[in-house]
Amino acid sequence: MQEAHKYNDYLLNLVLSEGRGAPLALDFGAGIGTFASELRKYGTRVICVEPDPSLRRRLLVNDFEAHESLELIREKSVAYIYSLNVLEHIEDDLEALGELYRRLMPGGTLLIYVPAFQILFSSADKRIGHKRRYTKAVLVRRLEMAGFEVDQARYVDSLGFWVALLFKIIGNREGRVSPLAVKIFDKWIFPLSLTLDHVMSRFAGKNILVVAHRPRDAAQGGTCC
Repeated sequence: MQEAHKYNDYLLNLVLSEGRGAPLALDFGAGIGTFASELRKYGTRVICVEPDPSLRRRLLVNDFEAHESLELIREKSVAYIYSLNVLEHIEDDLEALGELYRRLMPGGTLLIYVPAFQILFSSADKRIGHKRRYTKAVLVRRLEMAGFEVDQARYVDSLGFWVALLFKIIGNREGRVSPLAVKIFDKWIFPLSLTLDHVMSRFAGKNILVVAHRPRDAAQGGTCC
């Protein structure tokens, strides 16, 4: 997905739109720090959680505070948490959401972006370690069980739904997508898809975007853990 420049710019704009100006943010599943680096330019201190040792070393080299897990981060300490295409990799996603809730200060914001619709689950999902895909209702319910209040939830990339479904039907068993196909999708289909999302985001999309917050009067975590 490094070739998907417009897609990555879209995700970056999501992260910045909710987190710009936050004093302290948490990047859950930070990778090499692509989004954390941009957010830091706006004066936000970003703590990174990344379980992969080699990626975590790169974060440390780039002067990020980086941890293997959430356990080392103080509860109620961060104003903003974002997690992009990470939750679907975690076996117990409800427990993970509860841990995120406890790290967020009251009134703080959570941004979650995940793959949508189990019907689209394909060899590509298996190849990159997805445990599941979500519906909007299921993800909202899990967030509420963890204690969050959901501010917005919508599907993203309505045309991508049909592209992903086509790949499931005729794609290869290895789950590999050619870089050329990614470039074509990113240049032509994804921008049109975002335009159509103004009409279709309530019903269908390849991904789900949710913005939620921890209530200000909440002293304890959700009921899940």
